[in-house]
Amino acid sequence: MDGIEKITQRLNADARAEAEAILAQARSEAQAVADQAADQARKETADILFAGEAQAGAYTRRVASMAQLEGRKRLLGAKQECITMAFDKALEKLLALPEEEYIDLLARLAASAAVTGREKVLLNDHDQKKVGKAVVAKANELLAKAVAPKLPEELTESKAGAILDKVVTAGSALLAGTGMLTLGEETRPICGGFILESEGVELNCAFETLVRLSRPELERQVAGALFDA
Repeated sequence: MDGIEKITQRLNADARAEAEAILAQARSEAQAVADQAADQARKETADILFAGEAQAGAYTRRVASMAQLEGRKRLLGAKQECITMAFDKALEKLLALPEEEYIDLLARLAASAAVTGREKVLLNDHDQKKVGKAVVAKANELLAKAVAPKLPEELTESKAGAILDKVVTAGSALLAGTGMLTLGEETRPICGGFILESEGVELNCAFETLVRLSRPELERQVAGALFDA
């Protein structure tokens, strides 16, 4: 028995030693794996944090850029609205001119726009009835004076000279075939201004059209006056 017990004890001791060795190796390997995993986790965590910071920075810059772009768009829109209001106001002032100034403006525009001086002047219904005849008469007078020879002042200062001046002016206009604008019986749905019609061809001199066509040329000046830019 003693021999068997000794052998058993030795086997148990060897087994424990082997088990302990195996456990020690396992613990070492486990620690190495744990250390490697921890290193990898720290590296991945750092990468994730760096990527997150980069993404956050890029997102912040993108949002700021979009906000600036939207701000510029809104500012530009507001400026365009102000410019449009300025041109609308200019049209309102043209339409609100005192009657005498309104007649003078239409006459000068008609005389300037006339090509032959024999066109038909078409107004809106209100202007046709109220100022049409006066506009056409004054425009014809301007056209006639443009082709008439200028008489010496000493002749035109007298009453007889004034009559002579009118005769010469009318005769010159007749010879030149100008100063014969007529007031059209039909009207046009325009805010103000007129349309010159000749042989079916119409020249649009309505105030709203003139304001719209002048905007590209004048918009920069209007913007400078409104915004000091």
